[in-house]
Amino acid sequence: MAEENKKKAKKEKIARVPMPEQEPAVRARNFLEVPTGYTPEMAQREAARCLQCKKPACVAGCPVEIDIPGFIKLIKEGDFTKSIRHIWQKNSLPAVCGRVCPQEIQCEGLCIVGKKDDPVAIGNLERFAADWERENGTGELPPKAEPSGKKVAVVGSGPSGLTVAGDLIVKGHDVTVMEAFHKSGGVLVYGIPEFRLPKAIVAQEVNFLERLGVKVECNAVVGRTVSLDELFEEGYDAIYLGVGAGLPRFMNIPGENLIGILSANEYLTRANLMKAYLYPKVDTPIPRAKNVVVLGAGNVAMDSARTAMRLGAEKVRIVYRRSRQEMPARTAEIHHAEEEGIEFFLLTNPTRYQGDEKGRLTGMECLKMELGEPDDSGRRRPVPIPGSEFELECDLCVVAVGSGANPLLTESTPDLKLNKWGYIEADEATGKTYKKGVWAGGDIVTGAATVILAMGAGRKAADSIHEYLLRGW
Repeated sequence: MAEENKKKAKKEKIARVPMPEQEPAVRARNFLEVPTGYTPEMAQREAARCLQCKKPACVAGCPVEIDIPGFIKLIKEGDFTKSIRHIWQKNSLPAVCGRVCPQEIQCEGLCIVGKKDDPVAIGNLERFAADWERENGTGELPPKAEPSGKKVAVVGSGPSGLTVAGDLIVKGHDVTVMEAFHKSGGVLVYGIPEFRLPKAIVAQEVNFLERLGVKVECNAVVGRTVSLDELFEEGYDAIYLGVGAGLPRFMNIPGENLIGILSANEYLTRANLMKAYLYPKVDTPIPRAKNVVVLGAGNVAMDSARTAMRLGAEKVRIVYRRSRQEMPARTAEIHHAEEEGIEFFLLTNPTRYQGDEKGRLTGMECLKMELGEPDDSGRRRPVPIPGSEFELECDLCVVAVGSGANPLLTESTPDLKLNKWGYIEADEATGKTYKKGVWAGGDIVTGAATVILAMGAGRKAADSIHEYLLRGW
């Protein structure tokens, strides 16, 4: 009996603690956050699974190099206050990262425990530490260096811009963030839905930076209302550009001008930033439909499909020209979408939109595909199957096949060097552009990528800017 109890305890010790979630049938019709969070007991139990490796591979997988074993050890010991302060040394947006980072291909993907078992739930633990501080903390701020007398303008308040602001403010510099929209947060507020990243969480993270001394100016369209050269004339010593890649992209197939076809950028901005999800309390216009098709299979496509379901659609389909293996969305987002009743039409490519006499979308023609040789992306190229045409009924189509570089600032700044796709050319190691005193990072350099990669670029740029402010270009 004693031996049996010993085996049972060992089994419990290595079992990953699942994050509690809303039931799929319930959450598919509300905008409340899907995972509801760990209790302190759950967090400590999960933290006990960490092996505290001497050479932690998980840290190497983190773009901002958080000391992961260090903050997890503090959670295990019940010192949640020290744990979040340990994270803050490298990451000023832990509540965001804990929710939306692709941990499965980064830190958790390299976790040693994951070699024989489920990896340690690093993202869930990071979220726990941040949420615990928000709900129970004292509000104590990390220490700041003495004022340097230097001023930095950060253009764009998305994840890379906020990271730069947080890093430089604690290094003693004066930082002003300039945001074109009426709310700060960038893609965190206009792109990611409430059920995945609540707006209150983003507002709290921004407020944390403001309490540190960061100034945030909204409705400031740099490149239109003020140029980069004018910012230098106003006394800024350095500028960081984190304006993102929000230019909508379509497929250029017949019928694309029919009423009922939207870019994911517009659809999610209306739903999220403009709070159409709060109808009728907030009466923001957004198309509501019975049969919705979303083109694409990234996180933006999953967000669009799950938003459509919550806005009352009877049927929502994802149409993607490759197979499940090539889908770029996070595994968790695909899983949640399937649980909520989203249908997947894989190896399917739209060829033509269909409409009625009033110019409204009624459906689309599609073609079945098979996978051929890999293309430039490393994924197998989809090849049409002759004679496999079929029709798919829909009265709303959301196009989520990627986005292009935001042109508002770059078009008005001719001495910024751009690549052939319109993205800013910047040094990968430092974020330096070809214009003196200007750095850039995130999606405006790499193209659409993840929140944490944008933050990693911001961390490198902040270090380079700090060095420049002290020693020059």
